[in-house]
Amino acid sequence: MLTWLDRNDLSFPPIERALREPNGLLAAGGDLSPQRLVQAYRQGIFPWFEEGQPILWWSPDPRTVLRPAQLHISRSLAKVLRQQRFEVSFDRDFPAVIRACAAPRSYANGTWITPKMQQAYIQLHEQGIAHCVEVWEGGQLVGGLYGLAMGKIFFGESMFSRADNASKVGFVTLVRHLERSGFVLIDCQMPTQHLHSLGAQAISRREFAACLHTYADQPSDVRWTPHGGVPGIGAEPPH
Repeated sequence: MLTWLDRNDLSFPPIERALREPNGLLAAGGDLSPQRLVQAYRQGIFPWFEEGQPILWWSPDPRTVLRPAQLHISRSLAKVLRQQRFEVSFDRDFPAVIRACAAPRSYANGTWITPKMQQAYIQLHEQGIAHCVEVWEGGQLVGGLYGLAMGKIFFGESMFSRADNASKVGFVTLVRHLERSGFVLIDCQMPTQHLHSLGAQAISRREFAACLHTYADQPSDVRWTPHGGVPGIGAEPPH
């Protein structure tokens, strides 16, 4: 049975109660306050819903994740990285990245990144919890992604690309940066061919929850530099 959340109560039901069909649907209702979102991610839960629907909360089984050391870079992508076509930065323009992720896609109707969702994650960014990667070409924002960093786990939310390989370059740059900073896991939530081509794999919800328990509160030395270029990928971002 689906649990309806009280706006005044931040607690969630145990993730083991999530439905099998649709896979992972756990609860509905509540709100998108920063406190509730942080509580959700710490338990392996994330919001995903469309405009006009109540807020829906999910914890799928299995869970798609990427361990930084298992990042796979194809020969063609390695060639793109060597060409240094793109410039990459972190946290330079979070609102622009989330707006781009919310823009219409040719293969989908509508978006789940509603205006309320955008504002909620912008608040998390202002609190130093949500972060983004920007990919630039010729001074234009052509790709990027955003998510949450807690302890030694990064929770990926969405990515976009306006140029071939732009989002892949941004993702590879992020993974390398997180690996150097001691992160052990990147949550990709749901499986896609794009993510699997980069080394993502499925683990059980129970294993994912155990990783959260172990690593979500461990300190890391990650640094997010809004105005610095990323070594080995590109020069300084455009000013």
